[in-house]
Amino acid sequence: MTDGLLLLHAFPLDARMWEAQLSAFSGVLPVIAPHLPGFGGTEPAGEVMTMSAAADRAMAELDRAAVDRAVVCGLSMGGYVAFELWRRARHRFAGIVLANTRAEPDTEEGAASRRALAERLRREGNGFLVETPPPLLSEGAPGTLWAYVRRLIADQPAEAIAAASLGMAERPDSRPDLPGIDVPALVITSTDDTLIPPEVSSPMADAIPGATLLVIDGAGHLSNLEQPDSFSGALEEHVERAGLRG
Repeated sequence: MTDGLLLLHAFPLDARMWEAQLSAFSGVLPVIAPHLPGFGGTEPAGEVMTMSAAADRAMAELDRAAVDRAVVCGLSMGGYVAFELWRRARHRFAGIVLANTRAEPDTEEGAASRRALAERLRREGNGFLVETPPPLLSEGAPGTLWAYVRRLIADQPAEAIAAASLGMAERPDSRPDLPGIDVPALVITSTDDTLIPPEVSSPMADAIPGATLLVIDGAGHLSNLEQPDSFSGALEEHVERAGLRG
């Protein structure tokens, strides 16, 4: 049986956001970091990229890499995909990491905002989102990191971003799944995340039996980019806790 690490990226970036983690685990164990449908130049999933379609892509990449089980790490949108993958294929999980994400679905207002964003993207393209991205980083993040994030956003087709926005708007409530997670679980949040603040993410650690909570100080929503050493170190510890072997 081959074990590995599956990294599921955030919105509206692609799998290149995991470069630091890919480097940290190079030669340690197999790491799969797929571009979700429509991102990173991949085939889109249609007008709506459901979390189910994204889970299909992740499963296909695990199979292609001949990885039987993985510690599944999802950040933000990637966390929503991880929940869908758990519901469908929990036997593929050696552990789970839920980073800067949440279990509850969008409110009606939140879903409406996502649909409005999709409409604007299809009408105007992605330029406005590159120029004025959501608060993905903390206020103190360096300009070079913001430039990198903007470049990743610019590389994604407006249609793909729109499809993912619509898919997140219709995602199910994952809170009922939390008590049934019976693999080693790590919940990561960060002090300066204003998109999904710690008070929203942290309760997942209370609801998952035996889960570990990590709060990364000084990082915004993309905690793996702002504090890569802290994030990768926690991931390494969790992989060991899950008993993975290369």
